[in-house]
Amino acid sequence: MNHPPIYLASNSPRRRELLKQIHIPFEPLLFRGPGRDDHDINEDVRPGEDAIAYVRRVARAKAEGGINRVRWRALPPRLLLAADTTLELEGEIIGKPSHGEHAISILRELSGRTHQVLTAVVVTDGERYGERLSTSQVRFRRLSEDEIRHYVATGEAADKAGAYGIQGRAALFIEEIRGSYTGIMGLPLFETAALLQEFGYPL
Repeated sequence: MNHPPIYLASNSPRRRELLKQIHIPFEPLLFRGPGRDDHDINEDVRPGEDAIAYVRRVARAKAEGGINRVRWRALPPRLLLAADTTLELEGEIIGKPSHGEHAISILRELSGRTHQVLTAVVVTDGERYGERLSTSQVRFRRLSEDEIRHYVATGEAADKAGAYGIQGRAALFIEEIRGSYTGIMGLPLFETAALLQEFGYPL
């Protein structure tokens, strides 16, 4: 079956890999950098905002920002996909590390504990917006200081929610997961497929 291309409003290489895995062609809508560098996508946590409200808001803002870019560039209309992933540990929202020492402190917090990974997915045709949320639990074994510092030194922690990527070396840290492996990676494929089908996309 020939699938029509969609727009992907994300700079994430993991999300690109996952769309390729299920043979969905896409055209990336590149943002200038992290969301906080784009004035229309504010990734700062608002006062009193919980992890679910936060991840849904940011995913929706990425989708709206993507649609705005399609219109500014006079691109042909297509379905657009956006997503956002964040971590929650005992009520605290944990995003991407801002530097190496921040990544180290995040991994110290996650060591020996269970956290939640939330990924919100939004599909839109520019008029209608559909959204799904994937929530998974991840338990880390206890990590030594040397392990944490060696992992951060590899560069893998950079630009990843929670300062780790489950598909990389951090798989060695994970004792148990409950939920969606692809959701933890950043794009839950079950929810993504269901949303695309809601918009009549052939799978």
